[in-house]
Amino acid sequence: MTITLGSIWQVQWKGELRSAIAVTDSDDSGEAQFMMLKPEANPSSATESDIVAGKTYTLSEDQVEVFLAQAESRLLEAVLRKRVLLETARHYRVKHSPKKVFSPGQAISYGGRFFDEREVLNLIDSSLDFWLTGGRYVERFEKGLADYLGVRYALVTNSGSSANLLAFMALTSPMLKDRRIRKGDEVITVAASFPTTVNPIVQFGAVPVFVDIDPETYNIDTVHLETALSARTKAIMIAHTLGNPFDLQRVRAFCDKHGLWLIEDNCDALGSKYFYEGQWRLTGTVGHIGTSSFYPPHHITMGEGGAVYTNDPRLKRAIESFRDWGRDCWCASGKDNTCKRRFSQQFGELPAGYDHKYVYTHFGYNLKITDMQAAIGCAQLKKLPTIVAARQCNWRMLHEGLLPLANLFCLPKATENSDPSWFGFLLTVRDNAPFTREEIVRHLESRGIQTRMLFAGNLLRQPLFDEMRASGQGYRVIGDLTHTDEVMNRSFWLGVYPGLGTEEIRYMVEEIKRFVVSKG
Repeated sequence: MTITLGSIWQVQWKGELRSAIAVTDSDDSGEAQFMMLKPEANPSSATESDIVAGKTYTLSEDQVEVFLAQAESRLLEAVLRKRVLLETARHYRVKHSPKKVFSPGQAISYGGRFFDEREVLNLIDSSLDFWLTGGRYVERFEKGLADYLGVRYALVTNSGSSANLLAFMALTSPMLKDRRIRKGDEVITVAASFPTTVNPIVQFGAVPVFVDIDPETYNIDTVHLETALSARTKAIMIAHTLGNPFDLQRVRAFCDKHGLWLIEDNCDALGSKYFYEGQWRLTGTVGHIGTSSFYPPHHITMGEGGAVYTNDPRLKRAIESFRDWGRDCWCASGKDNTCKRRFSQQFGELPAGYDHKYVYTHFGYNLKITDMQAAIGCAQLKKLPTIVAARQCNWRMLHEGLLPLANLFCLPKATENSDPSWFGFLLTVRDNAPFTREEIVRHLESRGIQTRMLFAGNLLRQPLFDEMRASGQGYRVIGDLTHTDEVMNRSFWLGVYPGLGTEEIRYMVEEIKRFVVSKG
């Protein structure tokens, strides 16, 4: 008897006769791998829903009774896909599932991937489609993220930095008419930030206007907003520092008062909340545009990835256009004529009826992602509430453990009316401490505890600003950025990501205390 891949047989299984589909040919010993069909399934018309997908069974020829049918290619593909996913889950349990018990001295990362077999299963499932650009998982993720945030539109892109670029460039779109940002216009921001919050402003030819930060929350000091305002101010573009929301009530009110755009760089704050206008709102949804990063250390990961979100249909269309080569057409990849007017419109000086798929209204980019990245994101998004809770718990443990050292460190403080989804735990060494930031960082790193600076410190003192500093052109500074320089010189932060357990947090606290004692 020869058993071939995709053949359906009546087999003896657990004392009864069942229909089963072969997922391999029989080997030299006469054995083959089978998946069972449900007892009520009709072998000649079975569908994917008739597959019992819990396990693959090895059966010998003497257990195989009667040939029933040859499975259609669609059913066979579904069976083989389920078998691949079963083996994927088994591989995950061998490769990734075993968790090492922490022992002092082991490396403690500031951040990292937090995942289980669902991410891996989604990734493999997507790869089997071999749809190498955006597809069903991208659509699912964009809808899921928009639903979570409570916004109308969420568009994925290939990184958080690209998300910031798209958010800013959307505000330069001619569609916005008099409200568009033009070269030479000003955008209020802070220098204590990650470079890609500011880079799009400079790259376009607009002028960043830097104001200082509040020394307790490390966010923009709203006292300086009116001083920073000029006739050329068009927007504010700032981040929620390490997940701690900036004062959205004051900043948005200032923007509304003066007709300014607000971009919330939400890359470090996904899941943070702010009590705005009498209700709790997720950060990234109060401004006109919000952005996220899905790089591995962030709240959720796709490996590389990001998102831009808004409630404004004009901004959504501009973001989508800049992301997708600058084209005017909004057809999804692999689809044509969504507008039903593909060959019946007039654009610019093009011939009437020129193919809408090749009409470009912006000087855009290609900043899309693959469906495989989005597949990981779909599994991650379901974990987000758990991830936020774990980050908050780890932050609280660090805060409680280090509170006795508040005379030596400025401990982080949540912004009033906020509920942060923390990205890290920021510490600033006080002037009176008998040690420097560099000394304690070296100690912690030598003990396997990763530390990070608050990104660029003071962006204006970075080499990328050398030429602009020398010329004194291309930017403005309000005041002397005293607190920004303090962060640059005396601050560092520790991780709170969900991969850290109680033992790791305790060890971090113990090592800081041990170092302090050693300094008298």
